[in-house]
Amino acid sequence: MVFTLGFSQEKNAAMPKVNLDSIVYKTAYGLRLGIDISKPIIGAFSDTYNGYEVVGDYRISKNFYLAAEIGFEKATTIEDYTNSTSKGSYLRIGFNYNNFENWLDMNNEIFTGVRYGLGIFEQRLNSYTPNANSTYFPSQSIENPMSESGLMAHWTELLLGIKVETFKNVFVSASVSYKILISVNDQKNFKSLSAPGFNRIFDSGTGFGFNYTLSYLIPFSKK
Repeated sequence: MVFTLGFSQEKNAAMPKVNLDSIVYKTAYGLRLGIDISKPIIGAFSDTYNGYEVVGDYRISKNFYLAAEIGFEKATTIEDYTNSTSKGSYLRIGFNYNNFENWLDMNNEIFTGVRYGLGIFEQRLNSYTPNANSTYFPSQSIENPMSESGLMAHWTELLLGIKVETFKNVFVSASVSYKILISVNDQKNFKSLSAPGFNRIFDSGTGFGFNYTLSYLIPFSKK
């Protein structure tokens, strides 16, 4: 009599499938519009400045945004021998890049940006004092206003800023910019000391700016 002992094993027993995380967080894509609230605040406390600015950006990818600002400024520059006013409109266009990695469904930014700026303005020399003053023959201020319109300024600028979503689709942003002048038209016989959108024009052809904006996102889709 012969006895045999045997066993069998199931082939490739199925392992239970585990879903690690089925939740996908999407962020809003759309048009964001707002205003620079720093300009009317400065204008309320200054006799030499008033202005306003509308800002906007449109998200085209995860980190890139097309961006633009359009506004109006009137600024009076007072120096030792001159008093002048520039006023006009300006446009800045370019893009922002978000360097911040958001958690989950957050939508904040630490951004860098580049802009091209164009300002069209009028320059007015309000008064001037001949630089030939002496104790015996003091110079008198000459108040004979002269103005010239249709002047233009071109520049580029680099930006660094932050943008925080304080409420759903409501953002507060602050940024600083370093401006490099490309070209500017001067009033006849008088150098342009400032240009709308560029601010004060220094001898080095550079300038600085600051923005504090409040904006609202109009979401078109989520990705």
